[in-house]
Parts: sequence; C-alpha cells; structure tokens
Amino acid sequence: MKRTHLLFLLPALTVLLAFFVLPVLRLLPASVSTDQGILLYAEILTNPRYASSLFSTVVLSLLVTIASVALGAFTGIFLERNDFPGRSAVVGLITLPLSFPGVVVGFMIIMLGGRNGMASILSSSLGAGKLVFAYGMAGLFFGYLYFSIPRVVTTVMAATRKMNPVYEEAARTLGASSWRILKDVTIPALTPALFSTGALCFATSMGAFGTAFTLATDINVLPITIYTEFTLSANIAAASMLAVVLGLITWGILLAARLVSVPNER
Repeated sequence: MKRTHLLFLLPALTVLLAFFVLPVLRLLPASVSTDQGILLYAEILTNPRYASSLFSTVVLSLLVTIASVALGAFTGIFLERNDFPGRSAVVGLITLPLSFPGVVVGFMIIMLGGRNGMASILSSSLGAGKLVFAYGMAGLFFGYLYFSIPRVVTTVMAATRKMNPVYEEAARTLGASSWRILKDVTIPALTPALFSTGALCFATSMGAFGTAFTLATDINVLPITIYTEFTLSANIAAASMLAVVLGLITWGILLAARLVSVPNER
C-alpha cells in the first residue's frame, strides 16, 4: 500500500522538485552573490524605488483581496442558493476570466479605460473630457479584480453547497432576519473558505505579471521591478532578492490563511 501511495505522489513530487525546489535553490545563492551579501536585502527598505514598489504591490493586493472577497462572497452565495433561468450561463460568464492570460486581461482594461476606450468615449460625449485610467494603478486594480472575483465565487459556491442547513433553519425558526442569519450564521460558516480564497487572491495579485506588463505606463509593482532589474539592468542579484522577498510575503499569507482556516474546518 505504501509503495502505491508513493507511486501516486511521484508526479506531484517531480513537479515540486522541478518548478519549486530547484529554482529556489538557484535563486537564494543568486540573491546574495554580490559583495553586499545578505545585506542586499536591506535595500528593499533603503532603496526608494524598491520600497515604493513593495508598498504599492502590498497595498494593491490587499485592496484587490478585500474587494474580491466582498463582491465574490455575496455573488457566490446568491448563485448557489437561487435557481433561475440562465443561471448556468451566468456562472459560466463569471468564471470565464479564469481562462484568460494576463495579457488579454490587460488588453480588455485598455479597451475599457484606455485613451480610446469605452469610458473615454462616454465621458467625452458627456462633455467631461477623456476618462483614462487603464495605464496606472487604477487600471491594474480593475484588471486584478476581474480575474480574482471568479476564484472567490467558485470557492464560495462550493463551500455554500457543503454547509449544513440546520443552523440557518434554526435561526430562521427563532425569528432571525435574513440579514442576521447571513451575518451570524452563513458568513462565520464560510470563514475558512473566505480566508483561503482571499489568501489566493492576494498571492495571485502580488505575483501577477502579464496584466501589469501590458498596462505598465505608470505602474510600479514588484513583478515589473524584478523584470526591469533582470532584463534592462542585468542586476541578477537584486532581481533574485526581490523575487525572494515577494515569495516570502505570499508564502506567509498563504500559511497564515491555512493556520486560521484548518482549525475551523475541524
């Protein structure tokens, strides 16, 4: 039996070794390969460009996570609890962005909020001038929100489906309003799912590159900074250091969400 289990684990272990362990083993030495050694990591705070990039990335990811969980949670609960004509089509449309690469999402944001986008045309027709938001942090926020909400919706729908309806029925029998049931029963029961999907949204927003690269006119986030250091400046050590910092932050958030959600699941 143990040999069978090992055989099943072998593909996963191979992928883990090839795409995580080996790159990290190469990345860590590269990040301390200069004369500064480990002191290079201090530049994440002392170098204004690095510090600004880190701050912008973390704040943007937090905002995207909060907005995605808030919008996706209510949408997921509604879609799971209500059956109506065209429901499957609506769910399909909401989850469609999961199949889009970041470049496509960036292009769609340009079509919406670019210099000749829909928002610009509409605002100009109303005499308010051109409304352009695609090429800055606002455009990146909407782009990340676009592909984060489907992750929350699908997770919340699955978690809602597994909920025991007894507690909600008991609260309803005791005279609790729909809002009170949602606040005191449904949301607490979904907390593990909300934490886990929120952490995934945060981690995805921290490391997403394609959308940022497509919109990068006035954008300063860590993936773009890493790309610039690696390709334009050939600063391998700094790029590696920033990549390690980014990875540690996202890993820490994912671990924290796991520690919070697992006890509740049990």
